[in-house]
Amino acid sequence: MYALIDCNNFYVSCERIFNPHLENKPVIVLSNNDGCVIARSNETKSIGIKMGEPAFKIKDKIYKNNIITFSTNFALYGNISNRVINTVSSFNCNMEIYSIDEVFIDLSTFKRDDLLEFCLKKKKRIKKWTGIPVSIGISKTKTLAKAANYIAKKNHNGTGVFLIDESNISNTLNKISVSNVWGIGRKNNQFLIYNNIKTANDLSKTDLLWIRKYMTIRGEKTVRELRGISCIPLEQLYSSKKSICTSRTFGKMVTKQKDLIESIAMYVARCAEKLRIQNSYANFAHIFISSNSFRNDLPQYACSKIIKFPIPISDTGEMLVYIIPIVKKIFKKGYLYKKAGVVLTGIVSNTVIQKNLFEDCKIKNKEKLLNKIDSINRKMGRDTVRYAIQGYNKSWILKQQKLSPCYTTRWSDLLSVKL
Repeated sequence: MYALIDCNNFYVSCERIFNPHLENKPVIVLSNNDGCVIARSNETKSIGIKMGEPAFKIKDKIYKNNIITFSTNFALYGNISNRVINTVSSFNCNMEIYSIDEVFIDLSTFKRDDLLEFCLKKKKRIKKWTGIPVSIGISKTKTLAKAANYIAKKNHNGTGVFLIDESNISNTLNKISVSNVWGIGRKNNQFLIYNNIKTANDLSKTDLLWIRKYMTIRGEKTVRELRGISCIPLEQLYSSKKSICTSRTFGKMVTKQKDLIESIAMYVARCAEKLRIQNSYANFAHIFISSNSFRNDLPQYACSKIIKFPIPISDTGEMLVYIIPIVKKIFKKGYLYKKAGVVLTGIVSNTVIQKNLFEDCKIKNKEKLLNKIDSINRKMGRDTVRYAIQGYNKSWILKQQKLSPCYTTRWSDLLSVKL
């Protein structure tokens, strides 16, 4: 048996922890540069505002309905996510961290009659220890647990916990459209509806050979999981990323080469930090820059380049030596740049790379230095120690006009209470 613990309206819930007056009020969280809606409270959903809607298109709705708006505060959300995960780890169950707000746990050692009571208690513990409300779906497979969580989020019986078993599986799956089945993307959804497969129950009864033919082995696994046959095991081990990307849409369009270089340098630093956290090295860097494709009144330009490092590296400074000259080459005057990014690929573990015999001592010294820099930045704040080329006057930085304080990660933003 599996359970999926999913935080309710996670980004909104994080904002509500430190602002109790936001309870029962419509709230939205906007994406980078305050562009699109990426999180909504239930009150906002009832107004009819959809995920992904551009903020400028719903200004009237926001004003008319007194919707409270926040810019994304990833430092806060990441820290609260860690607190939720640490709380779940206290349950002494094998678990898989599926996303920033979702965790699977293994309940195979529990008796059927104990499952609901156990999950209800743990739901209360998460709320008490972190302030985050969660919904929990329970069933024999991970796909069914996802389906059970979908029902739980509808506030089943007011508990937020739902179990799918043999007694209710058909009726429950009939209530779930095929588009809401875990693993069914938009293309497969259109294909299934075209073939008159509209609900999760319809999909569970579909011929396996036909599904494999048109939706590959992954589609077949989904059908088997809906039938209660576990095909997707719990992934307990941390899986290193195969590629690492940092990209941003600028809050203000960039025209100067200096500003573009500073932004790329910062993205390289972010990627390299993530690379070192997972004890890896990269063979390639893919850099890209582009103007605003939505501004038909402006001249358009986009360019990207792939850079191969002589040997796999994780040193920010060394990466910058290879990347910055390329940025200078692809930059063109006369364009207003809206986006830039860096992607590191060809990632390998630091235990298997072929090092240069004569550089081995230098590499070890560099690694010690980088570890010290990373340690200082973790303790004192990001970019406390930085490369000069990253700059300080960031006119291109993200537009975050409604950013909440970083209550849990910045000393200056600690919550103060007046008695």
